[in-house]
Amino acid sequence: MSSKAPDLDALLDAAVQGIGGVERPGQVQMVHAVAEAIAKGEHLLVQAGTGTGKSLAYLVAAVAHAFESGRPVIVSTATLTLQAQIVDRDMPRLARAIAPILGRRPTYALVKGRRNYLCRHKLTGGFPDDDEGSLLSVGAVDANLSRMGAEIVRLRDWADETRSGDRDELVPGVSERAWRQVSVSAHECLGQKCPMVAECFVEHARAAARDVDVVVTNHSFMAIDSFEGRQMLPEHDLLIVDEGHELVDRVTSTITDELTAPMIAAAAKRAGRLAATDQVTDASEFLAAIVDELPEGRLNGIPDSLSLALARVRDSARGVQTELKPASPEDNDGARQVARAAIDEIFESTERILEQRELDVAWVNKDPRRGSVLRVAPMSVAMLMRDKVFGDRTVIMTSATLELGGSFDAIAGTLGLRGDGAPEWRGLDVGSPFDYPRQAIAYVAKHLPAPGRDGMAPETLDEIEELVRASGGRTLGLFSSMRAAVAATEAMRERFGRDDQDTAIEFICQGEDQTSTLVRVFARDARTCLFGTLSLWQGVDVPGSACQLVIIDRIPFPRPDDPLSSARSQAIARMGGNGFMAVAATHAALRLAQGAGRLVRRDDDRGVVAILDSRMMTARYAGFLQKSLPPFWPTTDKAMTLAALRRLDETAAEPLPVHEPALRGTAGAIDDSASGYPSGDVADQPTADAPPVAPSARTAVTKGRAWTPAEDEELREGVDIGLTLDELASHLDLLDDVVATRLAMLDLVISAGPKMF
Repeated sequence: MSSKAPDLDALLDAAVQGIGGVERPGQVQMVHAVAEAIAKGEHLLVQAGTGTGKSLAYLVAAVAHAFESGRPVIVSTATLTLQAQIVDRDMPRLARAIAPILGRRPTYALVKGRRNYLCRHKLTGGFPDDDEGSLLSVGAVDANLSRMGAEIVRLRDWADETRSGDRDELVPGVSERAWRQVSVSAHECLGQKCPMVAECFVEHARAAARDVDVVVTNHSFMAIDSFEGRQMLPEHDLLIVDEGHELVDRVTSTITDELTAPMIAAAAKRAGRLAATDQVTDASEFLAAIVDELPEGRLNGIPDSLSLALARVRDSARGVQTELKPASPEDNDGARQVARAAIDEIFESTERILEQRELDVAWVNKDPRRGSVLRVAPMSVAMLMRDKVFGDRTVIMTSATLELGGSFDAIAGTLGLRGDGAPEWRGLDVGSPFDYPRQAIAYVAKHLPAPGRDGMAPETLDEIEELVRASGGRTLGLFSSMRAAVAATEAMRERFGRDDQDTAIEFICQGEDQTSTLVRVFARDARTCLFGTLSLWQGVDVPGSACQLVIIDRIPFPRPDDPLSSARSQAIARMGGNGFMAVAATHAALRLAQGAGRLVRRDDDRGVVAILDSRMMTARYAGFLQKSLPPFWPTTDKAMTLAALRRLDETAAEPLPVHEPALRGTAGAIDDSASGYPSGDVADQPTADAPPVAPSARTAVTKGRAWTPAEDEELREGVDIGLTLDELASHLDLLDDVVATRLAMLDLVISAGPKMF
């Protein structure tokens, strides 16, 4: 039932005052532009620079529309981290501030994929262990009191306390292997046939989402809801997409399939107790022999040998599918459903590769851990986006980086908003309130050698060390690959490990814990540096003195051999365009803008963005990339940059307080009166533990290699199951003598003979 439209200006003013902020002209412009687009049924692309307060602007407009229409608004973010920020911080404060004007408190809910929630049925033994039959099975690790066993015990204790079952609430986090023991995918879930459906965290979250004003989700979940015909989000007429520049990549990733021989063998093993799977196992071995002989890279057509191998896999999987069908719904227990899901995935992926769809790109990837991987993904999702995302609702897309080269056309084209039959849309740039030239320096290390393919040059590592020492820590390192991030972390730990304890600078690396936990550790301690890649390039919000230096190791081009990028470039070139500028340079420009944007988050933030790639000054495309950055004060003067960092370190205030993870209920964060729960329902709710102060991530340095507790535990487990030195070194991607030295330090003795199983 609709209500009278609330006054947008009054709502925005109350919201800004409620959070202790200052109203921005761009923010006011944006909230009215969103309301106008909703009224006209017109799609809107809004570029809003850092500091505009775009989240508050679109949330105010969203609540106003939901209040007037009586229908929920969907807000989709690029990452789970951004989701958490909206649900744990932005919406509780907004709801409290504008409730007096609306006459009621706006409601909100958080919706994510099933893998993000604890499954009560699996926790109580309703599904087989993911690592069944190995040392790492739940029962085995509990008996041996291993690291993973301890994590499982923590998860069981937490399960008795949590209301949400949401993994983000668990701090410190647990390993992915441990989490798999207590969670299921959508395809593995028993749905309404589950004996514990009444206690299901996912079902509770989705039920809560049906009756709220704002539903917060992520791009991947929204894509599945839109493309796969499974309605998991409530009916709505307005979708707001935050960090919209990421939408195409997230959608592409969601509908990318992959196939490996070990995946097929594992699926056969899961189904082996319920069906005859010998043919599937044989087919996996046949496929492995074929794929291992293929060169890495794009498949221009499916070779006959590969086609034959894939057909064998598909046909054998189809036979197992038939056997696994339950005689009645009551026969479909957890073990059968997991087996069916695994076999279905194999069948569908194989069939898709064999179909050779017009826009699909198939390629072979040689993964050092997983071996040969077959992947297939669409070259373009533009028409799919036009139909499934922009088809029957109004879409508001916002980001700090939607406009490239002074135009929205590039991003609009990838979204399906250009060409014949495209829906109506408009673009709006509301600017940024920051005085970028006075707040930040953009330093390019022009003197360094251009990055190569042989890893990070010694001169580059020296540059990182000098910059970090000058800044006194306070460094966010953004690297083009995980290998580079790990290498830089280990090198800095070795170099700074010799420092006096009182002046020591700690280094943490993405992957050592959940990203959200690492960001909080980084933000809390000025003498901590965080290195990583991927999700750290965007969505990380660390205002204040904890982050005064952002290091970018190289221009973030896509890999030259990336099959999707090269296919897109070639397609554009065939149509007479510049494939490099349209694909590779545009990708790099977006990443650079997002990465540099991590530095200045408030009016009083100061610092340096250091780009350690001389091509930013020398290459023919340098001007295009430079224009993608915020208008910081540019320089190539190293001495001046180091001096500026030292002054900033000397005068820096204490880091700002860090928001701890909120305890969540089914509808979002539980935050006293902002929780949405009856007042008496909150008092007995356990309080979320604050994350402990992270100890040093380093246990030892051997032959220049820093070891973590997790890696030491891997060594112990490997020795326990009889791995050889060669196997351990291969697993860790290290030299034999490095591993041998650490084994000796831990008093671990490896088997002299080969592994027998």
